[in-house]
Amino acid sequence: MTDFAGKTAFITGGASGIGLAMAKSFAARGANVMLADIEEAPLKAAIELLSKTNAQVDGVVLDVSDRNAMQAAAKKTIDRFGKVHIVCNNAGIGAGGPMDEISPQDWEWSIDVNLKGVVWGIEAFVPLIKEHGEGGHVVNTASMAGVVPVPGFGPYTATKYAVVGMSEDLSMELDPFGIGVSVLCPGFVATQIANSRRTRSTDKYGDDAVEDDTITAANTAVAAGIPAEVVGERVVECILENRLYAFTHPEFKDPAQARFDRMAADFEAAATSASITGVDAGVKERQLAASDALVEGMQQQ
Repeated sequence: MTDFAGKTAFITGGASGIGLAMAKSFAARGANVMLADIEEAPLKAAIELLSKTNAQVDGVVLDVSDRNAMQAAAKKTIDRFGKVHIVCNNAGIGAGGPMDEISPQDWEWSIDVNLKGVVWGIEAFVPLIKEHGEGGHVVNTASMAGVVPVPGFGPYTATKYAVVGMSEDLSMELDPFGIGVSVLCPGFVATQIANSRRTRSTDKYGDDAVEDDTITAANTAVAAGIPAEVVGERVVECILENRLYAFTHPEFKDPAQARFDRMAADFEAAATSASITGVDAGVKERQLAASDALVEGMQQQ
């Protein structure tokens, strides 16, 4: 994408935080905006706020974990604006605690919102972008926790790693259609994610999530994070530059590099492993050929 004027953006978690910041940045550049959020009152307030800037904006109350509701939101977007070009699968929650103490309900909540919410967004909206053939962009919000592990936040880290991997795959799949993909991996941003339980359905997931000192410390860091508006502008840059990784905190490069260095060292260890070096060379050649053929076939689809 080279501009936003006249394009339509759909944003989940759009009533506050990073979602609203993206909406402001897109609208300021002439885009139509469809906001989606699970909280009705903040959604109405966000629509009113953007409308005062003469932006073309509408909204839909949406629980992103509900596949049918996501499909209905896609239909409403098309009914309102005719086309959609940018999809921001941004809604997310934060849950954690010691890995051996996390309840099954906390895992389900995290997976339903942070992972399935992205899956359902891709499923509902990508075909609509392909259909008009004008190109577009998908922004999936992960986290720096999707690049560098965060002890004490197992469900959050697991789902954010999944979103990063899914976005990398999706980027290769959509490139032939002129559709870009960015995975947003911010560090600490001043949002309401520390208060995620306000949107937790006790009917589906039971009472409050695990709370411990690690989570309390993380909440303090979030409160001291960069303004969400900075992230909104960074997303604009990454869409225009078609960047796969939308980073906002360059200071996390060293921890990320340390992870990659450890992986490289373990690859080297495998290269000298007696069990691995004993594999017949012909088997390795056939395996590489099959892998290359699989990738080539997927790219041609």
